[in-house]
Amino acid sequence: MIQSLERYFQKYYRVCCRVAFTLVKNHADAEDVAQEVLLRLLVCEPEFVNEEHEKAWIIRTAINLCKDLLKSKWHKSTVRLEAAPEFERAYFQVLPAESDDTLFLTLELPERYRSCLYLFYYEDYSIREIAQILELPENTVKTNLRRGREALKRKLEKDR
Repeated sequence: MIQSLERYFQKYYRVCCRVAFTLVKNHADAEDVAQEVLLRLLVCEPEFVNEEHEKAWIIRTAINLCKDLLKSKWHKSTVRLEAAPEFERAYFQVLPAESDDTLFLTLELPERYRSCLYLFYYEDYSIREIAQILELPENTVKTNLRRGREALKRKLEKDR
């Protein structure tokens, strides 16, 4: 059990954190979600067909947990770190992925575009795999990618 926990942690913790961060936009919440995903993986002990199925299950679970967190009363009644003054925010460590300007702009997009763009460009999933993970038709994923790219392009041009 400890060996499997260590293997899952080394293999999927960063992936879970990155996926969760794209949805919750908060480092601490992303880590909590990643830990919860790994806990569920150990408790449920699901049977996987292959390694891709295992990774897809983990990402899907992370997405569902993020959605649950975002709907929770606790999340709705707390103040985001962004509301704190800049000098107080400097205390907190920034994730390496957070320093990516394109990722920051991607995080400002609506969730349907953000998830598709992140899984496609940052996790290197195909459109078919994204459709399975997000439980959407492939054409919807293609449309969300196209619209997300257009919205991201407008944001990039606006920031220049």
